[in-house]
Amino acid sequence: MRPLIKLAAWLALACCALPACAQTFPTRQIRIVIGFPPGGGIDSVARLIAPKLSEALGQPVLVDNKPGANGVLGTDIVAKSAPDGHTIFLGTTGNISINPIFMANLPFNMERDLAPLMQVASVPFLLYTNPGFPPKTLAELVAYAKANPGKANFCSSSTGGLPHLAGELLNLQAGVKTVHIPYKGSAPCLNDLLGGQVQFDFDSVAIGLQHVKSGRLRALASTGAKRLSFLPEVPAANETVPGFEVVNWYGMLVPAGTPRDVVLRLQREIAKVMEIPDIREKLVAQGTDPAPTTPEEFGAFMKSEAAKWARVIKSANVKPE
Repeated sequence: MRPLIKLAAWLALACCALPACAQTFPTRQIRIVIGFPPGGGIDSVARLIAPKLSEALGQPVLVDNKPGANGVLGTDIVAKSAPDGHTIFLGTTGNISINPIFMANLPFNMERDLAPLMQVASVPFLLYTNPGFPPKTLAELVAYAKANPGKANFCSSSTGGLPHLAGELLNLQAGVKTVHIPYKGSAPCLNDLLGGQVQFDFDSVAIGLQHVKSGRLRALASTGAKRLSFLPEVPAANETVPGFEVVNWYGMLVPAGTPRDVVLRLQREIAKVMEIPDIREKLVAQGTDPAPTTPEEFGAFMKSEAAKWARVIKSANVKPE
């Protein structure tokens, strides 16, 4: 019976090499794997998408949290999954474009084992400072750092993560020297910023905006290409430091070899979900800008982001801990 079982498995795979596969896809539950615990920004995006995607595809869509090693565990699970469209990785800039540069001996090869599905959203950071820190604008922060080289410090959730690299990019583009203090996660970094043990921090809108509104933190700048629509009084960083832009983005990957018809159907249905007014409103309210793209656009963007952050890592001589 064993040869018959192998033949049946081969025929099932052969089906998914044909355009007709997309017409029958999906045949079972779909998993959206993310490399972080429940409750964070990317988790909330996945949980907004999943129910509507389930309605569109006629199968359950499960959000599967697989935290560990800055998203490496979750990425590896998807890289080693069957290339049939039933397993999707939803990751961040760090997971997708920085980990392959910064981390040696990954258990997968990003280009060989995974394929771009689409960018889902972009998430600009805010530059937060403690009110006890004298600078009240980004221009004043740059001037302070130039007058006091090595005395200003910033915290981040980890060495080599995007908040850390944002600080290093500021050093490079503004021509200043500030000191990085790594933490294990955003929460302890934020707690020490609130307590005045550190001076500034780049992090998500969602994590610190309530403290800006209460006066416990200042927001000196946003890090996207333009000011945030819901915080028009906060300047974009590039108004002071030309060319400075840091956007954490969320994007989806599938196992390499997933049939193109399946990829295109997934991309099409997820893009439709992102255009639902209620979904868009909820995403924007948490500081997330819906930005669905095609697989080709996302693939090119991934490469450009990897090149950008490789230059920063090399110039700042950032080393893994």
